[in-house]
Amino acid sequence: MSDIATEQVQPTVGRGPSLTINISDAAAAKVKQLLEEEGDSELALRVAVRPGGCSGFSYEMYFDGELAADDIKHDVAGVRVVTDPGSARLLAGATLEYKDGLQGAGFSINNPNAQRTCGCGQSFS
Repeated sequence: MSDIATEQVQPTVGRGPSLTINISDAAAAKVKQLLEEEGDSELALRVAVRPGGCSGFSYEMYFDGELAADDIKHDVAGVRVVTDPGSARLLAGATLEYKDGLQGAGFSINNPNAQRTCGCGQSFS
């Protein structure tokens, strides 16, 4: 039994690439917990790629209630995920993971599209 949830969903609004993203069970559970703590059922998890970081691009994740008309919206493992079309191309096939342990806790993205990553794991090219 796998602990990675995968859903391939075509965009529900606008035209653009489909976003294929995987979310581990641990990451989905943590996102759901954080959303419950926010107390706003309209929020979605925005996953984006921005220019910057020591390797060229960096990941950005936050809860967002203001969605753009061309955003790609879908549900993965019971989590509403939204991304802009430009980020979707760079995130296709990526896995959002969450680890909670003595060596540190937090979210990370395992991205097969990254040719090179920095030591901190927060930026890639």
